[in-house]
Amino acid sequence: MPDFPIRKVAVLTEEIFHDGGPVAKEPRLRAAALAVVKNPFAGRYVEDLQGAMEDLKPLGLLLSDRLIAALGGDVKTIDGYGKGAIVGSAGELEHGALWHVPGGYAMRERLGDAKAIVPSAKKVGAFGSRLDVPLGHINAAYVRSHFDAMEVGVSDGPRPDEILFCLAMTCGPRVHNRMGGLAAADIKAWDGLR
Repeated sequence: MPDFPIRKVAVLTEEIFHDGGPVAKEPRLRAAALAVVKNPFAGRYVEDLQGAMEDLKPLGLLLSDRLIAALGGDVKTIDGYGKGAIVGSAGELEHGALWHVPGGYAMRERLGDAKAIVPSAKKVGAFGSRLDVPLGHINAAYVRSHFDAMEVGVSDGPRPDEILFCLAMTCGPRVHNRMGGLAAADIKAWDGLR
C-alpha cells in the first residue's frame, strides 16, 4: 500500500465583511486546510492507482475535522465546500485525481447530509504554485450565491516529489450576492442538483 507521509498541514481562515459594498450583517467565513505529502508515485508511471484512494481517506477526515474546528465547530453553519490538489513536477495530473474520493467523501461524512458534488480543481505545478479551489453549495449545485473560489498554496511546496491536497469549506453566501437563481432556502429536490 502506498504511503503519503505528511510534511506539513496549514489552515487558512477568512472573515469577509464586505467586498466593496455595504458591510454584511454577518461576515462570510471561508477556510482551507492543506496537507503537503510525499508522492509515492513521483518519477514513474504506475498503471493501477485506485487503491491509493483508500490510503488517503484518513487524511481527508483529518483535514475535514480541522476545517470544521476552524469554522467554529458547528457543522450546521457550513453550507459550501470544494477541494483541490497541486501535484509536484515529478508527478502527473492523475496523482491529484486520487483526492476525488477521499477528499469529497470525508467532507460529506463529517457534514452529514451534503448532497451536491464537491467542486474540484487540480494541476501539476512548480514550487510555490497556487490553485483556485472552486466552491459550491453543499446541497445543490445550482445555488449561484455560493459559486466562488479560494486561492491556496504554500510558499515551500509542493516539491517535485510531493502533492498538496486541499479541502475548503464556507459559511454563508458571497457577501454581496445578487445574481438570482435558486436560493439556498428554496432547495427542494435533495438530489444534489436543484
